[in-house]
Amino acid sequence: MKTATFGGTFDPIHRAHVEVAKAAANSFGLDQVLMIPAANPPHKQGTMTPFEDRYRMVELACAADPRLIPSRMEEGREKSYSILTIERLKSEHPLYFIIGADAFADIETWYRAKDVIASVEFIVVSRPGHSFDVPPGARVHRLETVELPVSSSDIRATIAHGVMPPELPGDVWNYIQHHHLYV
Repeated sequence: MKTATFGGTFDPIHRAHVEVAKAAANSFGLDQVLMIPAANPPHKQGTMTPFEDRYRMVELACAADPRLIPSRMEEGREKSYSILTIERLKSEHPLYFIIGADAFADIETWYRAKDVIASVEFIVVSRPGHSFDVPPGARVHRLETVELPVSSSDIRATIAHGVMPPELPGDVWNYIQHHHLYV
C-alpha cells in the first residue's frame, strides 16, 4: 500500500490542502494520504485553535475522498516532530511525505533532519516564489501541477471580519460558524 503523510497545523484546513493531497494521490498512485493535524508544532508559537476542532475540520474537509484519511497520530502533549510520526508509520512499503517547497527549503533545520531525509520520499509541492535545494540523500518528487497560494492566516483574518473565505470547504465554514472559531 502506497501511503503518504500530509501534516500541518490545519488552522483551518482549506481547499488548497485538500487539492494538494488529491493531486499527490493522483500523480503518485497513492492509496492513502494521512492528513495529520499537528497538536504541538515546534515551529509555531502562540495560541492555536484546539486540536479537537482542527481535527474535526480535517474530517469534514476530507470526507468526500476515501483516500484522504484524518489521523490523530500527533494528538497529545508532546511536540509534533515529523520524525516521531514517521517512526510510528514505518513499514515495508515506502512512505511518502507531502511538504510545501517553502517548508522543504528549511528541512535541514528540522529536529533529527538526517533521519527524516533518510526515512521518506518527499513529494514537494511548488509554491509561487519559493525555491529549494535538495539535501544530499533526499529522494524528492516534485508536484508542480498545483499552485494554490492560499494562507491559513489570511483565511483566519477574513473569518474574523465575518466573511466566508472562498478557499474554505462549506462544511468547514459551517463548523467554524457553529463553534465560533476565529472571531
